[in-house]
Amino acid sequence: MNGLSQTQQLWLEQLLNQRYWTLLEEVRDALEQSGQQQYAEIIGNAAADPGDAAIADALADLHVAMIDRQIHELRDIEAARQRMLDHIYGVCLDCGNRIAFDRLVAYPAAVRCISCQQLYEKTHAGENTPSL
Repeated sequence: MNGLSQTQQLWLEQLLNQRYWTLLEEVRDALEQSGQQQYAEIIGNAAADPGDAAIADALADLHVAMIDRQIHELRDIEAARQRMLDHIYGVCLDCGNRIAFDRLVAYPAAVRCISCQQLYEKTHAGENTPSL
């Protein structure tokens, strides 16, 4: 049992749905913008100096990173929706205790209670950081 009232669960479901559709629209817009070659002026300038090229590359990388983050969040929301269907939404993945309502309001796709999340972040800090 997740300890959430039916009203709380419905409210969180609405939050998830609203965020999902907002993110989906943002991803669509970003993909359309990338198709318009928004950095073409900087990148396509034949006499571009190395500074212009570096700025263009950084902007393009930032754009891709933002889309990647949005897609990751969409997947988190889809997983949270599935947990709702499976009646395990709001239950910590690690310890099995319920996730506080306030935490779910702050991040409705949360899979861990605050204590387990803090431990997870300490344990996995820098795990996805590339190294040379």
